[in-house]
Amino acid sequence: MEHYKVKYFNKLAAVFLAILMASLLGCASTSTKEGTGEYIDNAVITAKVKAAIFDEPTLKSAEINVETFKGVVQLSGFVGSQANIDKAVEIARQVNGVKSVKNDMQLK
Repeated sequence: MEHYKVKYFNKLAAVFLAILMASLLGCASTSTKEGTGEYIDNAVITAKVKAAIFDEPTLKSAEINVETFKGVVQLSGFVGSQANIDKAVEIARQVNGVKSVKNDMQLK
């Protein structure tokens, strides 16, 4: 009887392990999709960049859109001057966790 209990336990453990592995692999990132941890990290980076831009009195934060994918920050929108574009890029680069900044901002 003990032998059957061990076999049952081993099968149950194997099923549990398979489910665990499948769920972990489902959260893994690819070149076009973020993993769960990366998504959270990128959301934090985006929030920090937006806050830094908002804190800069010379910039109108409503004009600048911020998106982050795998640590690369993309800035877009229509701004009033080249100086504002340069300042926004400089601010974004200084935020901890930013790997690079892609500038898609345009002059009004």
